[in-house]
Amino acid sequence: MTELRTINWTRYSVSGTRLIAVAAIAACACLTPLAPAVAAQFVMKFGTATINETQHQFIKFYKQAVEKSSGGRIEVQIYPASQLGPIPQEIQGVQLGSVQAYIGPVDFFVGVDPRFGVFSSPMLFKDDANAAATIHDPSIEKAMFDLAAPKRMVGIATLNLGASDYGAKHAIMRLSDFEGKKLRINGTELERQKMAKLGATGIGMPLSEVVPALDQGTIDGTISGLSVFASMKMNDLLKVVTVTNDTFIISIAVVSKPWLDTLPPDLQKIVVDTGAAIQAKSQAWEVDFSKKLVADWTGVGGTVHTLPPDDLAKMKTLLDPVADQVTKDQPAVHDMLQKVRTTAAKY
Repeated sequence: MTELRTINWTRYSVSGTRLIAVAAIAACACLTPLAPAVAAQFVMKFGTATINETQHQFIKFYKQAVEKSSGGRIEVQIYPASQLGPIPQEIQGVQLGSVQAYIGPVDFFVGVDPRFGVFSSPMLFKDDANAAATIHDPSIEKAMFDLAAPKRMVGIATLNLGASDYGAKHAIMRLSDFEGKKLRINGTELERQKMAKLGATGIGMPLSEVVPALDQGTIDGTISGLSVFASMKMNDLLKVVTVTNDTFIISIAVVSKPWLDTLPPDLQKIVVDTGAAIQAKSQAWEVDFSKKLVADWTGVGGTVHTLPPDDLAKMKTLLDPVADQVTKDQPAVHDMLQKVRTTAAKY
């Protein structure tokens, strides 16, 4: 009856009958329980290694769309910054069903299928637009999803995350500055051979270990997107990010097949279809996001440097043969490389 006590009865110049009616309505309102919110029937833990960039934003868009489309029956929980474990552990969790979804660079899926590694081939794409158009081509996207399917993962989206840049404690200002450096890579053989051509050593390492390794001197630098340098505050350890545009970061979002099979058909459809529904929105967000990254990096005291034209030309000559050399004795991998090349040439 608390609400009845808060009514200022002197405000009402109405008859006693009207007052009784108002009091009765107020009393009923106090006694009538509110309709409970729909309780989630399924929880979907969605992880990524990064934070405050496009992959993280993809999950935010996905959460909003899935929870709305499912009427609240699915709750999407967001876990950025490797909160569910290092990247290999998250991928394994998706395969087992303990992690329901993950989004990350395809390079880390080479243990699932070596054909994923072709996307880290140097000189494969002309620019950001070419990379995005190629991986969103239905034939390439299907090929990527088909690689995941036998490994208990369902592909739901692909994204181009932009160029893979170089950052080192002793800055890479010229091509010769690669010589002797230990640079963190995602771990594919193509990346290792690329580093060898440049005179450096590629050290495979998940993103969660990069900052400690830089701090301890285990590595001299890393290959990452500019958004990663900024969001992980690497400006405390290095100042110059060097742009070459020789390789682009391609990401894939996957859902656990064991978990998906526990959902009723209508929710399975929502989980899978939502990836495609927000893919274009997320890619457009990446384009806008990338435009401000230079300002973000310089704003914390960093510098963005591009190699001189003669160095870039020499780099292209060095790196052009790498993909064919690495894949020539792996027919399935080489065929995948050729398929991606052919598609990229269309755009």
